[in-house]
Amino acid sequence: MFKNSINLFFPPVCAGCHSFLVSNENVICTLCRHTIPLTNHHLNPENEAFIKFYGRISIEYASALLYFHKKGIVQELIHNLKYKGQEEIGTVLGEWYAEDLKNSTIIQSVDEIIPVPLHKRKLRERGYNQVTNFGNALSNGLNLPYNPNILVRNIYSKTQSKKNLLSRSEGIETTFDVSYTEKDHNKHFLLIDDVITTGSTLEACSHALMKIPGAKISIVCMAMAHS
Repeated sequence: MFKNSINLFFPPVCAGCHSFLVSNENVICTLCRHTIPLTNHHLNPENEAFIKFYGRISIEYASALLYFHKKGIVQELIHNLKYKGQEEIGTVLGEWYAEDLKNSTIIQSVDEIIPVPLHKRKLRERGYNQVTNFGNALSNGLNLPYNPNILVRNIYSKTQSKKNLLSRSEGIETTFDVSYTEKDHNKHFLLIDDVITTGSTLEACSHALMKIPGAKISIVCMAMAHS
C-alpha cells in the first residue's frame, strides 16, 4: 500500500525515455524494449565483440546485449545506472541477457562471474558498483556464482567518460591485480562490465586474471559502443 501511495504522487518513469510506466511495465517501457538496439551477439560466437580482442588477449567468448550510441536510449540507461542510482537497470538487463546466454555451450562451461571492480575510493563516492546488479541477475539466471573479490583495482582514476580514447588506455595495464588461492586454478571466469569502448579495461582485467594458473576468460557486457 505504501508503494502504491508513492507511485500515485511520484509515478515511475521509463529509465530510457522518461515516459510514465504502466502497471505491467518495469524500469524500461514496452516501446523502448522494442526499439532498443540489440546486438544479437549471442547468436554468433565470432561476433564483433569477440573480434575486438583478436591479437590482444586470448578469450573464449565475448558479447554485449545492446549497442551504445551517443544520445540514444542505451546511453540514457547506462547514465542513469552509473550516476543516478538506478541500480534496478542492471537487474533488468542481467535478467534479459541471462535468457539469451543460458543455452550457450561456452557460457555453460563458466565457473564464476567476475565484475570489473571499482577502486575503494570510487566505490565510497558512488556508493555502489554499477555492474553488481547485472552480475547478480546473470548469476541467478545462469546458476553461476558471483565473485566480486578476486579482481582488485589498485589505482584510483577519474570518470572514464570525460577522457578521450587515448587517455582511457594510458597506464591501464597496471591498474588491476588478483587475489586468489589454489582453488581458483583452472577456472573459466566470466568477466562483466557495463560498456565495451576501447576494450582496454577489459584487456587489463583479463591479463590480471590470467596470472591465475590455467585461467580461461570470457567477457559479457551490457552494451558495446557502436558508430
